[in-house]
Amino acid sequence: MSVFLNYPSYSNGFIPHGHCYLWKTGLVWLHILSDSLIALAYFSIPIALVYFVRKREDLPFKSILLLFGAFIIFCGITHIMEIWTLWYPTYWLSGFIKALTALISVYTAFTLVPIIPQALALPSPAQLEVANSQLKLTLKELADTQTQLIQTEKMSSLGQLVAGIAHEINNPVSFIYGNIDIANEYTENLLKLILLYQECYPETLSKIQILAETIEFDFLKEDLPKILSSIKIGAERICKIVLSLRNFSRLDEAEIKRVDLHEGINSTLLILGDQLKGQGKYPNIEVIKEYGELPQVDCYPGQLNQVFLNLLTNAIDTLRESIVGCPVPESNVIRTGNKQPANNNPQIRIITEVVDSNQVIIRVIDNGCGMTEEVRQKIFDPFFTTKPVGSGTGLGMSISYQIVNKHGGQLKCITQPLQGTEFQIQIPSRIKSFF
Repeated sequence: MSVFLNYPSYSNGFIPHGHCYLWKTGLVWLHILSDSLIALAYFSIPIALVYFVRKREDLPFKSILLLFGAFIIFCGITHIMEIWTLWYPTYWLSGFIKALTALISVYTAFTLVPIIPQALALPSPAQLEVANSQLKLTLKELADTQTQLIQTEKMSSLGQLVAGIAHEINNPVSFIYGNIDIANEYTENLLKLILLYQECYPETLSKIQILAETIEFDFLKEDLPKILSSIKIGAERICKIVLSLRNFSRLDEAEIKRVDLHEGINSTLLILGDQLKGQGKYPNIEVIKEYGELPQVDCYPGQLNQVFLNLLTNAIDTLRESIVGCPVPESNVIRTGNKQPANNNPQIRIITEVVDSNQVIIRVIDNGCGMTEEVRQKIFDPFFTTKPVGSGTGLGMSISYQIVNKHGGQLKCITQPLQGTEFQIQIPSRIKSFF
């Protein structure tokens, strides 16, 4: 009876559950090991399912997964009973467990049937990837639109403010400028009259002589025309500033218009004139204009002026930093001999030219600190800025990039550390939709 691993003796010569294993110990052990491994696998699968369900709170059809887990557990128990009944004939318990397994399996099958159409309706991984890509694109477009709306509202408010100030200044300045010539004519006539009196009556009364000496009449008649001339020059200057403000705001013009880009650049430079002047430790920033013969360009004038303002403001800020000193990478220290080389001759060059007959290029070049490649790649990203917190929004360059794209052009940044920075605006001189 050693063949049966010390089983109890039975008169019919069979193992208790009635299966004949041909009296071979190896065959018995084969069934024992197989049932044990199957049961172990069955018990590990539900553990993994429960862990997965708990981690994925958003997972649909959780109940069916739990039913599968219960079904698999009972399947594992049936295999354990197969081993148990090799020694102990508890067939009723084994049959009862098989019956429960059957009930759970049938219930799981009935539950699964109505879920199949819903499961088939779930998107495939490829569809989810496409949807995710579309969602990312939509989010990027929303972010771009949001930044553009913010900047557009900002520039619209600035434009309205500038236009309002220009209008309010224009009225009194026009009054002053328009009356200077008349006042100058009246003054000349009065001086002629006084001089004529002096010729006709060389012997003046003592009171008149005293007053003439008190008011320094001889100096007055020479200085008064100079004062009027200075007032006229100042009034002309204010008129030019007002005209530049109106050109910059462009509120009284159609959206798309054929304009001279040089006027927009000059207007922007005039507005930024105070920032270009030296202040304290900062020397004057020299502006070098190398204008080519540009045709009038079809564009949104106010928006392009906004681009010029952003690029020139960025150049001014960069040059202010370079005057204090440029932090450079360690690899450049040996070449430069100084970790913070200062710039004592800040310059901005503005070059305009025509290429390919229908393309116009505006280049804004500064001789400041330049940028690293890492910064250059992010320069047009929304909300990216290298300025301290509170000193910039990080929207200017992003909006400028969008505006140039809107014109069917390109905005490029060419730079290297300690080699300055060049921004190139290339736009078509004619927009087909304009005609």
